[in-house]
Amino acid sequence: FPEPYTSRSARLHLARVLELLRTSGPQDALREGRSPSVLETLTHTQTSDSGLPNGKSLKRSLSNMKTESANQDGAPPEYLLPGSSERPLMALLPHSSQPEVRKYPEHLRDLSLSCWNPPPGHRKLQGDFLYITVVTIEGKRYDITSCPKGFFLNRSTEDVFDPRPAQSSSVFHCFTDLLCHISPAFRQTFNTLKNRPQQTPVEMIPTPYHTLSWLGPSCASRTHRNTFCRLGLEEQAATQAPDWNEELQAARDLPQGSLEERLQRDRTLLQVNSAFVRAVMQGAETVVDGFVEPANGNPEDPAFLWGGLFMSQGAASAMFGGERGRRAAQRLELKGVQAYSDLDGLQGLHTLPTAVVDYRGVRLSAQGLAPGLEGSEQDQETTPLLALLAHAAKFLSLQRHVVVAPNGHKVPLFTSVDAQGLLGADGRFYILDVFRTFPADANFCPEVETEGQSVTGEEESDPNCNEVEEKKGCVKEGWPESYHENSGLPNSDSRATEAVRAACKDVGSVSDIIFEMRFIPNVFSPGISFPPGESKSTKLQERLLREAAAFIITHQIPAFVQHCLQSNEAPMDGASLKQELRKRGVNLRYLATKLEMLFFFLKCDCSLNSAFYHPCLFLHQRTVISEIFIRSTRRVFNSFLQVLNRLLVSAAVSHFLNCLLVPHFTPTSVGEESKKKSRRRGRGAGAGACESTPWSTLTGSELWNLVCQDAVETYNISDCLGSGPNHLVEQYGLQKLSLLREFCLKTGVQLRLRDYFLDNQNKAPIGPDDILNIFPVVKHVHMPTVDASKAYRAALNFIQKGRWCDFMNMNLVCDDLQPEACYCHSLFARVAYLQGKPAEARSVQLKAVVISERVLGFDHPTTIQQYALLGVYMYAGGETALAQKCLLRARLLMLTVHGEDHPYTATLDVGCTNIIITFVSNAVHHKLRTEFLKNALRLNTSFFGPTDLHTALSEHLLAQWMCSKGDYRNAMTHEKEALAAFTSLFGEDHAQTRCSKEFLSTITKQAVKVERSLRQAGADCSEQTVEVCAEAHVHCITLSRLKKKKENVFDVPVLSVVSV
Repeated sequence: FPEPYTSRSARLHLARVLELLRTSGPQDALREGRSPSVLETLTHTQTSDSGLPNGKSLKRSLSNMKTESANQDGAPPEYLLPGSSERPLMALLPHSSQPEVRKYPEHLRDLSLSCWNPPPGHRKLQGDFLYITVVTIEGKRYDITSCPKGFFLNRSTEDVFDPRPAQSSSVFHCFTDLLCHISPAFRQTFNTLKNRPQQTPVEMIPTPYHTLSWLGPSCASRTHRNTFCRLGLEEQAATQAPDWNEELQAARDLPQGSLEERLQRDRTLLQVNSAFVRAVMQGAETVVDGFVEPANGNPEDPAFLWGGLFMSQGAASAMFGGERGRRAAQRLELKGVQAYSDLDGLQGLHTLPTAVVDYRGVRLSAQGLAPGLEGSEQDQETTPLLALLAHAAKFLSLQRHVVVAPNGHKVPLFTSVDAQGLLGADGRFYILDVFRTFPADANFCPEVETEGQSVTGEEESDPNCNEVEEKKGCVKEGWPESYHENSGLPNSDSRATEAVRAACKDVGSVSDIIFEMRFIPNVFSPGISFPPGESKSTKLQERLLREAAAFIITHQIPAFVQHCLQSNEAPMDGASLKQELRKRGVNLRYLATKLEMLFFFLKCDCSLNSAFYHPCLFLHQRTVISEIFIRSTRRVFNSFLQVLNRLLVSAAVSHFLNCLLVPHFTPTSVGEESKKKSRRRGRGAGAGACESTPWSTLTGSELWNLVCQDAVETYNISDCLGSGPNHLVEQYGLQKLSLLREFCLKTGVQLRLRDYFLDNQNKAPIGPDDILNIFPVVKHVHMPTVDASKAYRAALNFIQKGRWCDFMNMNLVCDDLQPEACYCHSLFARVAYLQGKPAEARSVQLKAVVISERVLGFDHPTTIQQYALLGVYMYAGGETALAQKCLLRARLLMLTVHGEDHPYTATLDVGCTNIIITFVSNAVHHKLRTEFLKNALRLNTSFFGPTDLHTALSEHLLAQWMCSKGDYRNAMTHEKEALAAFTSLFGEDHAQTRCSKEFLSTITKQAVKVERSLRQAGADCSEQTVEVCAEAHVHCITLSRLKKKKENVFDVPVLSVVSV
């Protein structure tokens, strides 16, 4: 006999049934604010009986969907062609405009808890767990009782409670068996449901962290009832709040002896931290929405206790610089916790689970509850704590120093003066208040003698003068390495040893034989007194920190600008720019410094020796301007949200966006707008709606002045943002749609999926109904995956050495739903493709695309690249139709995120050239291929110059295409340019140069033959055209192979292989 149910197991059984009956898709993720995966929907082939309910729905869906607007001849839609300025958002998420269309038929009309639930006391004693109401497709209503034996029909109705079993009713152990018994329609659809294709784990498993989708469903209201939302299975609250600190420390204490143990520990840490972050999101919404009372009763610094979390805003004291300093201190506290958490091999020193969350203009710090103190004997336990702090200071490059306490005592420290160490009641040592772990950046600090210094800085930047910057500062001119190199003394000479010791003493090294640099975090802290005997070392620390700060401006940022000139890659959005800056230890507060250098290079043509570098610099300048503008706008928006009435948030946010993006936007009075709505809806508006509010009188010029003022205060720039949004578009080539996307991702705003016309000054393009939600944006501690990082570096090493077999034998050592897993899968797919296994590459790349969409975002720059690579592998495997969809999807995302003016767009256009032509007629084929090839050539010439290999390839492909059309004059022109580039790159005797020269000679000869034939007899030149095309294909293959030999195959865009 089956095992009897308990109350908990019965609910779990029902939850499993609901999970089986639900049909998840992109719309479900969008409603929850999560980034969806649209790959399956994009590649799914629609059949004639797609399940549309009626002709009216079909007409409405076809009129709203631009995804299906491609012509019947297979040509891509016009908004994807080169030169198009149309950016439809409806095409980003396929099928999202028709949520009423269900891929699978409905199973039940309603499934919910009965109105007679919970069971009364006398029925609980007889075994009743809960009562369920079911309405079948046939329209019949049934009441079902859950008991230890299973499920049975009872005699209750909507008006009468009768829990007795119905006549001739059997007890079914499985809930679906009972539903099949009472509903023939359910039995039929359930059999179909069991035979549907199963989703892969990467599509089903929830992501560890919430990846925000800035676009929501196209319909703000549901078009059909959620028949499973009222069963109440998620309403079972925990009996007590979780102890987040104990769960985190227990996971950290797991054994790490073997690889399997370390992997299990990493998974456990990820699970605990992800659950903690989800709780922080829920807690922030609950606290900011006013459902929790402050626990301390202090209105200036309220603290809240919710769900095992301690949440506070922090005091905006003058020492921290007011509101901005308070936000910076919260961010730096998180960075300090991250630094101590990343210490490899340090056991015994613990930090509390910490996160920072921004929601509706309010920033909250969230931590797990501290375990309390160990009693009065903890003073005897300071020696182990000091040993742990000394060990941590060595890894963090912090110098032991002495400060004078207010009572005059000298106190030795291994941390900042604000940090606190305590022995918890659980016997563990904890370190708290680590927001000043790293020394302040001297470029953003007043003089040391100035009092009232503040914790300033860009809210999203790295910690003040992080250790990467400090260590890189040690290699500037005049510092130890250079001193030793320029001394001219051999290492074995005793004079060299003395010189090294003198240099170590001069720079304050803690050792006299090696250069081990450490820094005092309290040097620039206000109100800190050092003993008189420490004045020499303190002055030395001040000098070192100032030199390190100067090194960032004089070396690091110029080197980054030079890297921008020489690199073939460019950032697509603010996130990629932020990542590139942090790789080089450059803080985001230096955006203005980089911008000044870009302006300088753009004005000095002679310093670049060639004008074709300008577009590359202009591209970086555009990205920097966009990032400065969005970050300044977000700070203004946070202040804007804090004074809003909760009833008017949607209207206020839409008004803010209209003022921000619509030039010369003039607001409509709230009373007039309410009267219009009341006339349309046929009912009067509330009295409060007609009252004018301060935010409703905000104009576009006033908002722009606030943003520019914040940019001046934060970045010390002026006149760069102009007087309105049109200045950014005309001067820097920015897209308003890209700015809107960046703003929503940084503030948590979710917009309704529809097309927005942001240049319409007669009508507000964004209305209150378009603001679907505002989600919390959480910054949390990232759990390190040491083994995964080591394996990834080893894999790259294998590939660089050509040991592909060793690489393919490696096992993935991190979970699928992580960014590292996406990069690993993509790397596996590339190697399989280069080994001649396109089917295997396609299979692995499919997983990489899904992971990137769900973990990074459906329109993240990495997702664009993953879609392009998938298109390459599908094309190589003969799936040309799917390859076309993937490449067009990548181009659509590229146009939305950045625009057409980007080097990667040229790479996509080269790929689209050979794939799209398969499905179009000859006339359309000629036009499309010419447009894509000319656009790729224009972009490559603009960004890389006429002698770059990318440009040469584009010239060669265009010459080949001109030959196929019989346009030999233009073909010779383009091939001459290609030959000049090959000669400049490889020399006269190189094989590729000779091939290009022979190809040019062949074109010339064929052109003469065709012209002579046409003049003499008017003969058809089809044979000559075919011959030239064949030779052109051979040379194109040679060029592509040469590219793979000349450069590392992973540094050259893999899409160039499509040209073969």
